[in-house]
Amino acid sequence: MSPRIAKAMINGLLIGGAVIALFPLLWMFSVSIMSPGEASAQPPPLLPTHATLGNYRELFVHAGMGRYLLNSLLVSSAITLLALSFNLMAGYAFAKLRFAGRERLFQALIGALVIPAQVAMLPLFLLLKYLGLVNTYAGVIMPAMASVFGIFLVRQYARSIPDELMEAARIDGASELRIFAQIVMPLLKPIMVTLAIFTFLAAWNDFMWPLIALTGQEHYTLPIGLASLAREHWQDSEQMMAGSVVTVVPVLVLFLAMQRYYIEGLLLGSVKG
Repeated sequence: MSPRIAKAMINGLLIGGAVIALFPLLWMFSVSIMSPGEASAQPPPLLPTHATLGNYRELFVHAGMGRYLLNSLLVSSAITLLALSFNLMAGYAFAKLRFAGRERLFQALIGALVIPAQVAMLPLFLLLKYLGLVNTYAGVIMPAMASVFGIFLVRQYARSIPDELMEAARIDGASELRIFAQIVMPLLKPIMVTLAIFTFLAAWNDFMWPLIALTGQEHYTLPIGLASLAREHWQDSEQMMAGSVVTVVPVLVLFLAMQRYYIEGLLLGSVKG
């Protein structure tokens, strides 16, 4: 087989895989701009007969989708900022600072990765109930302020920073906080971007924990709001698809815009660690 034919076959397979992967998203958008009831026809149409934005208008005017969108933005942004702060400091401490029990504590954290998150949800909910944080934004944000994976990711990358840089700063009289802020953080930018994207996507798409912690509809995030609408309007396929588009498009655009930095940070962390 000639190299040209082999290249054409590989490209054809890649294009076919891309079409298969993108088809559900494209059809979701197509249904979202169909007239009510049009998607229920047999066989289901691929394209709308008369495109309309009425489903989106109904979502934002009467279904409260605007409030859910703002809630998701607030919760996801707060989680991302707090997680970046705590994970960066903890990862740097485990990588470069010497303190008693450092290795054993880190091993215990790594061991916690094998414990399913669902196991901790009940005691965590009871703790939040005791603190009076159920049905509050803080009840959703606080448990996500730090993660074992984030600490591990930062630690592996921070280990590649030369110790000589920090020793020289200490000799010059710089405090540990100044060393972290002015020397370490600029060197952690690639992994910061990766961790920020990963955390924001996870917080935006999280369904289980907000469903447990939030009991009032005014605090619902987009995934919960969309699920509640699906129970009330389960026959309105077009409106549900419009809600899915509103939920998916922001994070899809964010990931496509930042995917180069995301992948670069993951590769750097895996190689330098």
